[in-house]
Amino acid sequence: MGKRLWVERNKDGSWDAFSEDGAHLKFGHGKGLFTPGDLMKVALAGCAALSSQFPVENTLGEGSGAKIVVDGTYDPESNSYLSFEEQVNVDATSADLSEEDAAKLKERVARHIEKGCTVAHTYRQETPVRVNVTVRK
Repeated sequence: MGKRLWVERNKDGSWDAFSEDGAHLKFGHGKGLFTPGDLMKVALAGCAALSSQFPVENTLGEGSGAKIVVDGTYDPESNSYLSFEEQVNVDATSADLSEEDAAKLKERVARHIEKGCTVAHTYRQETPVRVNVTVRK
């Protein structure tokens, strides 16, 4: 099993997500809040960011990273996302890379994301979700 997570409702209608190791995130529906659909995109972008970090830093230096933009095609009829598109942008302007080195970096980044991104692997397959409801009285 993975890390244990839970969410709790706030009096203002927003929600807080917590992890057993102390992470915290506010979400909900409203201005300044991520929706659950947004968080799906954040998970995909975050996974690509962490997966691409090694080749980017190895080529451009420590602290360098990619900017990942994720968009999704939402189907209101099924209330689900039909697809996601990621755009991985690596700013290598300060590195003065040759065309060949830029192509190698592009290929390494793509390979690392393809190999290491658990979220993308999960989204590409049918993933069963079991919901158990308990009402304490």
